[in-house]
Amino acid sequence: MDRQAIQERYGIVGSSDAIRKVIDRARMVAKTDISVLIQGESGVGKELIAEILHELSSRRHGPRIIVNCGAIPEGLIESELFGAEKGAYTGAVEKRSGYFEDADGGTIFLDEIGEMPQQAQVRLLRVLESGQFSRVGSSQQRSTDVRVIAATNKDLAQEVEQGEFREDLYYRLSTVIIRIPPLRERTEDILPIFDTYMHRFAQKYDSARKALTDDARELLQRYHWPGNVRELRNVAEQAVVLMRGDTLSADDLRPQLKGPEVSREKSLMPVRRAGRQKQQDQDGASEFREREMIYRALWEIRVEMRELKEEMQKLRASSGSVAIPRKLAEQHDFSSEQGDYVIIDSSSSGSAPDDDYFEDAAYEIEQDENGSNGNPSPEPTPVGAANRPLAPSRSDEAASNRAERSAEAQTAEAAHDPEDLPTLEEAEQKLIKQALRQFEGNRRQTSKALGISERTLYRKLKNIDEEEL
Repeated sequence: MDRQAIQERYGIVGSSDAIRKVIDRARMVAKTDISVLIQGESGVGKELIAEILHELSSRRHGPRIIVNCGAIPEGLIESELFGAEKGAYTGAVEKRSGYFEDADGGTIFLDEIGEMPQQAQVRLLRVLESGQFSRVGSSQQRSTDVRVIAATNKDLAQEVEQGEFREDLYYRLSTVIIRIPPLRERTEDILPIFDTYMHRFAQKYDSARKALTDDARELLQRYHWPGNVRELRNVAEQAVVLMRGDTLSADDLRPQLKGPEVSREKSLMPVRRAGRQKQQDQDGASEFREREMIYRALWEIRVEMRELKEEMQKLRASSGSVAIPRKLAEQHDFSSEQGDYVIIDSSSSGSAPDDDYFEDAAYEIEQDENGSNGNPSPEPTPVGAANRPLAPSRSDEAASNRAERSAEAQTAEAAHDPEDLPTLEEAEQKLIKQALRQFEGNRRQTSKALGISERTLYRKLKNIDEEEL
């Protein structure tokens, strides 16, 4: 049976090189009895390929047993696979055969093989190597002649490295590996598959066939399809049942796309995939997925920061006043009063705080909340609050007074010789260096004593050589 006949018989739609290679590989190994490991994400059609392998083999007249290893409780999986004698465990009221015994002369399909417990993996390896097994609770050896086809959506090679899957069983199962690519790696197949499902469901539900607009086609090709063909099939069925018009637009389809990246329109932005279809090794595919996740996370952060800035601007425009730290207010020449915080009237003040000021204020508030040793400090007074914040601690006042006395001493010394007066920048740098020495390099205490934020201190230290500190 050639490739086209297989696609027509089993309803495999697609003309991409990726799906052609999968079918050709299945045709080549179907007539043999070697073990096959099918790898692919959820929803790509692993069970369908397993069915093709069985139907094209010499065992097609024998039984085909399907076992979902992830759905069987760990304590029962051995008895389900190999059978059990009466009284072997609580509830075993009679002896029963297992899946391997029932599949004698046929094929057993172990789906989600990566979920199998390691104790069961040991017994499975023996069956694969010798065809011998024993029921749970019995020492009698039994024989079976089965072909094993396994499937997983995990990277079993990585599971072996992490100790989650037996290495010897992995090599025994992976005599031939068939990797089914996800739908996003063969975008040229998306629209033909969607049209095929639309036609089938239109006939099933006696509904008129709907046409896709250009923006709908673009949306389907740009979407990530985390559920692969299974998700595409569900979207087509919902569109036939729920949509009443003769055409389907992007707005009609978007609510049916349930992937996490459609929470916002921006997440549908395509990611560059140059050469991805040629990428066959699992390490390369994993690295690409990591880069894609990082890219989307950075995009989310950028948008959220922009929205936060817009909200702050709206708040400043609508509110008549805002509470800011007293030290920053003095630094920016805003009117001050006693206490740690100052109320600035942004609607009437001639020198209202700008964006840079609010960044400094937000940074200082964040540092004050976290504290130098990781312990949270009291929360600052919110905008418009009537209660006043607590007064500064005595240690902070003492440190500030020492720095002020030092500054006054420098000013008095320079006043005796007007020609030796330092520039403002030199005086500032000298004061910063002296404060750092006084506090033994503790920048948090230094910034508090100088009445500036840590962020401002760091910025000024960039102009001072480390050797001078």
